[in-house]
Amino acid sequence: MRLVIARCSVDYVGRLTAHLPQATRLILMKADGSVSIHADDRAFKPLNWMNPPCTVREEAYTEHGAVARWTVTHGKSGEQLILTVFEVLHDHRHELGVDPGLQKDGVEAHLQELLAEHITTLGEGYRLIRREYPTAIGPVDILCKDPSGGTVAVEIKRRGEIDGVEQLTRYLELLNRDPLLAPVKGVFAAQEIKPQARVLAHDRGIETVTLDYDALRGIEREGMLF
Repeated sequence: MRLVIARCSVDYVGRLTAHLPQATRLILMKADGSVSIHADDRAFKPLNWMNPPCTVREEAYTEHGAVARWTVTHGKSGEQLILTVFEVLHDHRHELGVDPGLQKDGVEAHLQELLAEHITTLGEGYRLIRREYPTAIGPVDILCKDPSGGTVAVEIKRRGEIDGVEQLTRYLELLNRDPLLAPVKGVFAAQEIKPQARVLAHDRGIETVTLDYDALRGIEREGMLF
């Protein structure tokens, strides 16, 4: 992780163009290759960002009072974030190591266990590969195969919101780099899915599934011997 506080302007060049005028901002460069630019508001949401895979080129740039220019280029789309840096106030690197991932609450953990045991809840012909499939950025809740033999990554939440879709998106970007797994599709499963999260998921080609916890528990009880 590299944290930079700098006075900079930012230009996005891609399907759309956008410009952030000169101001002091926080720049996060993560080990997964993502880069995001933050202001001191908006909670966790960045002003602009580039998802991995991407590369960063740093070069001297002295026009208009600037000291450097950083060009962030996406490895697949070629889209760019161009940061014109006027002053660096703080620049620090720190190794965070592998994150163990978010710890599920009791209901989410049980949902994961039940869905893994009854994977055909997603549809006939689904087969489980494993629960808690490890990646460099945390474990995927469930990895499975669909009826056609394609790989599917499932993210499970009790309450499905936009941050859960973003989390699954990061997993999919990483898993699709593995030629033994790719192409990997995504399923966002939750007891309740917010409309904005559903729209974002479908826009990214991610299927959404609403889980009935009581029904899944009923399947579990039917399989018990008394």
